[in-house]
Amino acid sequence: MADQYTPLKSGQYDTSLLKSCGEDVFISSSVEIRRPHLVTVGSHVAIDSGVYLTTAAQIGDYTHLSPYLTIIGGAQSTLIVEDFVTIAAGSRLICGSDQFMGEGFTSVTAPEEYRDTVEFGIIRCARFSGIGTNVVIMPNVTIGEGSVVGACSLVTKDTEPWTVYVGVPARPIKIRPREKMLEYAKKLGY
Repeated sequence: MADQYTPLKSGQYDTSLLKSCGEDVFISSSVEIRRPHLVTVGSHVAIDSGVYLTTAAQIGDYTHLSPYLTIIGGAQSTLIVEDFVTIAAGSRLICGSDQFMGEGFTSVTAPEEYRDTVEFGIIRCARFSGIGTNVVIMPNVTIGEGSVVGACSLVTKDTEPWTVYVGVPARPIKIRPREKMLEYAKKLGY
């Protein structure tokens, strides 16, 4: 017996709040996007329940943001997720953060003149990359094209294209094949 597709019947986020949104997009109603006017979403995108986003963001085509992702860093930080990317459940993308060096308070509720130094940055997930479950990515990191980060890893620096990374801190363990993904993307017009 073949599997049958059952359309999602759960509530959806009001995409009219976003800066722009493509076609065939599902965003769960339980997603919290703090600055929707700074967020663009491509086509063929799914953003699942519990995703929490405080940064500006550019979400490409054929992407999936799995349940309970935390993407923080405020309006001065940015998340860029290119085409054909999946970020698995429970991951934490820290696009901006206090430096925690004792130069001031680390609470966003403290007056600006008493705050610690804050590093605002960009996390970029290049085309065909993948982030495993419960991965933590620190500010100003690029996940290279086709690069994959294994579950529970900590990424503190850029990854090389088409390479698999695991561990704390994440380290390369093998090269990932690319031919089929590039072929399929070409057939889809990318």
